[in-house]
Amino acid sequence: MVIRDLEVQRIIDSSLLPSDEELQFWVEKALVDYQQDTEILIRIVDTHEITDLNEQYRHKQGPTNILSFPFEVPEGIEGINLLGDLVVCAEVLQQEAIMQNKTLKDHWAHIIIHGILHLIGFDHGNEAEALEMEAKEVDLLHQLNIDNPYQEKEING
Repeated sequence: MVIRDLEVQRIIDSSLLPSDEELQFWVEKALVDYQQDTEILIRIVDTHEITDLNEQYRHKQGPTNILSFPFEVPEGIEGINLLGDLVVCAEVLQQEAIMQNKTLKDHWAHIIIHGILHLIGFDHGNEAEALEMEAKEVDLLHQLNIDNPYQEKEING
């Protein structure tokens, strides 16, 4: 049996945030092929905190939707199952869902799966990596009956 220990920190309070059960479900979906015990922290923050973290760790200005912080176990240390941390900005996700004509719940599912894939080693630093990661995301989301997030949708006006 693989144990997935998820801690959720909500720095903001909103009825629009997913439940712990939804977050756990999406984490499990992303880790379906990952056969190790894991501990993960998801921290849901405001634009101020994500902006500070984005500038500090990625040297990029402004807010972003998610930051992934994979944990690297120091050499010689055993028994630590921490996979890493995800920091998600709820406000950015809400704005993106509206702009991209997606349901907020579907966008949350996508972003959590995207972040977890980063924690287990997927990346989109070049075109080949991006295509591999996007294909994995699209497949997992399809299993949840969520449309391809990379396919343009027409906005009904």
